[in-house]
Amino acid sequence: MSSPSLVIRNGTIVDGSGGDPYEADLAVADGKITAIGGDIPKGAEEIDARGRLVTPGFVDVHTHYDAQVTWSDRLSPSSWNGATTVLFGNCGVGFAPCREDQHDMLINLMEGVEDIPEVVLKEGLPWNWRSFPDFLDAIAARSYDADVAAQVPHAALRVYVMGQRGADREPATEQDRQRMAELTLEGMRAGALGFSTSRTLNHRSADGKHIPTLRAEEAELTAIAHGMREAGTGWIQIVSDFEDQDGEIGLFRRLAKESSRPVTITLLQSDARPGGWRELMTQIDEANDEGLRITAQVRSRPTSVLLGLELSQNPFMGRPSYKRIAHLPFPERLAQLREPEFRARILAEAFEGSRRAQRVERWDRMYPLGDPPDYEPSADSSIAARAAREGRTPEEVVYDLLTEGDGRGILYLPVTNYAGGNLDVVREMISAPNTLIGLGDGGAHVGIMCDATATSYTLTHWTRDRGRGALFPVSWAIKRLSADNAAAIGLNDRGVLRPGMKADINIVDYDKLRLRRPEIVYDLPAGGKRLIQRTDGFDATIVSGAVVYRNGEATGALPGRLVRGTRAA
Repeated sequence: MSSPSLVIRNGTIVDGSGGDPYEADLAVADGKITAIGGDIPKGAEEIDARGRLVTPGFVDVHTHYDAQVTWSDRLSPSSWNGATTVLFGNCGVGFAPCREDQHDMLINLMEGVEDIPEVVLKEGLPWNWRSFPDFLDAIAARSYDADVAAQVPHAALRVYVMGQRGADREPATEQDRQRMAELTLEGMRAGALGFSTSRTLNHRSADGKHIPTLRAEEAELTAIAHGMREAGTGWIQIVSDFEDQDGEIGLFRRLAKESSRPVTITLLQSDARPGGWRELMTQIDEANDEGLRITAQVRSRPTSVLLGLELSQNPFMGRPSYKRIAHLPFPERLAQLREPEFRARILAEAFEGSRRAQRVERWDRMYPLGDPPDYEPSADSSIAARAAREGRTPEEVVYDLLTEGDGRGILYLPVTNYAGGNLDVVREMISAPNTLIGLGDGGAHVGIMCDATATSYTLTHWTRDRGRGALFPVSWAIKRLSADNAAAIGLNDRGVLRPGMKADINIVDYDKLRLRRPEIVYDLPAGGKRLIQRTDGFDATIVSGAVVYRNGEATGALPGRLVRGTRAA
């Protein structure tokens, strides 16, 4: 054994297996864990982790860093929150394969589906690829603060093969289907970890058109599934509205069978059908009992929209007076909003816009986010409840909250997983046997949400802070964030602290682990803005044996690389 490059001393090992924590030293050499126990010789670098948790790095299986990986070497905010491997290319959207005359079409789609501004994508994307293997080669030439892995996105694939017919959601011909299958196989052989598609009405391009894959026929998906079967690797990731729940789950069962590959689907609780998720979960369990592998990806807190004057949405964005000043720089807008006459005028106006956009006026489901942020607020802290107590209108309460102080106050609007006004349903979801904790959406929705911190939230809220029910053991949460996700995407060389495994490690000051308040920064190409959220309590994050973050600060090390294909233990 070579002498250790790094030794972590005196830490409490939470190894990712779900077993009880234990105290031991851990040695690393050549990017791998070489020993755990006592009598480890001195390393070139040593970290005293006394009183700290030593855990595997987290595996974030649902991100949208497709663009960010082309211009940045940092996968923040996921990498700030313990993620050492991230999987992008979810929900059928991405930038490869792509013909030169389709760049604007894919930018328009990504802007609409994932809320990444057009100017950012136009300025930032280098487009030094055409095929999906070319795209992977471009990513492989770069270095990162975490490992990255990709999936073949159905929308890009469909448009590449079918052109405008694909964008217009015309049925694929037999020739189209076979070409998509061939290119899926090519992508998998080049190193993709999966294929992704979207079947939800919520996914639209910036100009309002439905995603090209919305009503893709079963014959098309089956042809692609056969390409996956020939590849013999990767999973199929799907997001659906489940309007015809039996029909959709039946289709997904057939795809799992035809592909001989795992299928993973998004699972959320909607207000319209608060019990529908449980019916779907039962069907997923039945499929697994029959030998198919279908998992539900769940979020450990609500899907939410964050509202604020500096953010992409706020409760007054649909009022005529606000629309007239929306283009102004933030300081000028704030100054205008603080004028008493302008305040009176805008409060007297009615919202103008779609019913979906008008959700920003759900006063009974809107809460001040606070600092530290509270993602499970009680009903009596809602804007509606506060307004009733103060004898004011909800609009007046919100207006004053948003314009006070520096004008950067944030309101929290849970959209899914909060029909009961608490996270009891989420507790059921994250503890179900055929679910994976994911859906953080890192890299996407940059002006209205920041859920990549849900990894840290799983640890803080569900093992320590929640006061509304029984907590989970820390060892359970670590397993869910690391080993379970790594195994699900076939990366069996990581996710567990064991000699021979990849040295992706977090050192966590559990007692000090805290999510900070989200904030806006202007660090995207063309000065684009995005919401970020940092977390206190990560003493160190280590990728392939190199320390990339110490106490939340970057060390400059960039050992992260593109992961091509699955990995054996």
